Amino acid sequence: MNRIVLAVFVVSALVATLATCDRHRSELVQGQASSPSSVPTLAGTSWQLIGFQGSDGTTLTPDDRTKYTIDFGDGGQLTTRVDCNRGRGTWESNGPNQLQFGLLALTRAQCPPGSLHDHIVRQWGNVRSFVIRDRHLFLSLMADGGIYEFEPAQARQTSP
Repeated sequence: MNRIVLAVFVVSALVATLATCDRHRSELVQGQASSPSSVPTLAGTSWQLIGFQGSDGTTLTPDDRTKYTIDFGDGGQLTTRVDCNRGRGTWESNGPNQLQFGLLALTRAQCPPGSLHDHIVRQWGNVRSFVIRDRHLFLSLMADGGIYEFEPAQARQTSP
């Protein structure tokens, strides 16, 4: 009888621990581990790509971070540079850390070999959430497809 009680206790503790770990993982991925009063906003921010980490272990890094940027404007408008192309589009956030991009109007220049252009454009509509942690923006794809990491964009030089 004591073995049965002990086994039930161990299984219950294990289930509770796994549920807690899964909840914390979900919170971190979705960015909900930060306090509710510090919900970040994307409007008025500019970012440049550091890299992409796929759930299958794929790692992609740009040859030049300044060639891959996103500028989030007010009113859900955005501008972007995807290697040799520039574009305009929309974004919306319907809840804390939720993010979805609209259609992207993009120039059609042929980018050089090794460009991340095709990968980014193909994944554009799959972005579903974001988190800002340690001054970096992380964009998560649906179905655990991967995460793009961005840093604040360098200040743009203006001509006199």
